[in-house]
Amino acid sequence: MASETSLNECVRSMTHVPSTRSFVVALALAICSVSCDVEVDEQKPNIVIIVADDLGWKDVGYHDGSIATPNLDRLAAEGVQLENWHVAPLCSPTRAGLMTGRWPIRYGMGESVITPWRQWGLPTTERTIADLLAVAGYERRGMVGKWHIGHHKQELLPLNRGFTSFYGHYNGALDYFTHQREGELDWHRNLETSHDEGYSTDLIGREAASFIDESLADKPFFLYVAFNAPHSPMQAQAADLAKYANVDEENRRIYSAMVDSMDQAIGVVLEALEKKKIADNTFVLFFSDNGAMSWGNNEPWRSGKGSVYEGGVRTPAMVRWPAGGLSGGGKVDGMMGMIDVYPTIKRLAGVTSEDPNQIDGIDVLDVMQ
Repeated sequence: MASETSLNECVRSMTHVPSTRSFVVALALAICSVSCDVEVDEQKPNIVIIVADDLGWKDVGYHDGSIATPNLDRLAAEGVQLENWHVAPLCSPTRAGLMTGRWPIRYGMGESVITPWRQWGLPTTERTIADLLAVAGYERRGMVGKWHIGHHKQELLPLNRGFTSFYGHYNGALDYFTHQREGELDWHRNLETSHDEGYSTDLIGREAASFIDESLADKPFFLYVAFNAPHSPMQAQAADLAKYANVDEENRRIYSAMVDSMDQAIGVVLEALEKKKIADNTFVLFFSDNGAMSWGNNEPWRSGKGSVYEGGVRTPAMVRWPAGGLSGGGKVDGMMGMIDVYPTIKRLAGVTSEDPNQIDGIDVLDVMQ
């Protein structure tokens, strides 16, 4: 759309045309599109949200960690590091807050996780980011990885919460190789059981890249990539374990390999954006759902997962969107976190409609910039 100022200037320059006002305006619009200095609305950004599971503050290279995370380090160097990012101390509450922009305690999801036998989840009265972006015209809204905010009824599943596609698992603590939880297969494509074989971290990365590959370059999409890594059970691939053979403590060694594998998968996702030549106008946000368990490194913060001390609720986070000024490797110390994602995305997508429920988070785009 032409800016109001430049359009008015074009129209005024043509007022000598001896005809009706409607003809003048119509002709002005046509000529302005060719000869006037018209500002055209840029395409809405693609939105990619990547969430790690139980990642420690000092388990990334750019925080001087001992685990190789070159892709996250690169994302931090190319984007903006969010050094005061806060979440809930447990998986499900963080994911609920992310999806709604509201404190999960408001709707009964603030104090526990959704285990396989629980018969509740994110209430259907809550509008999700995917619902929001549907209103904004994002036709493709994919979710890949760990859902973990309700699965007892189909109405709680991703395809009924605004997403147009889903690939992954509903529960936490999934076996990385068999994709089972409590002895039952928990791997799905949309509403059907999937028997795909492979290490879950690899499958999530590949599926996310495929979603990007299959998206049209001239239409914005939303992709939510939720890794189950490096959450327990402690399972890693041999090639990744070999890199950390000098780590004596077994769980720390396996955990390091799991984080390394996740970083590789994130690299696959970032490469897909570059291959599609859409990385510049893609808003990529990364953070962890909470701090690490004892085998992770949350230093210099106190405690870890399950605690409301900083080690449990302050995680590595970064954002990159070159077209929106989020680049250059700067650091932001302003406090922000999971509930701020929804209102920030709302602004990115240009949605002005009222929300059905009170939003607790705030738009932090200006702070990021």
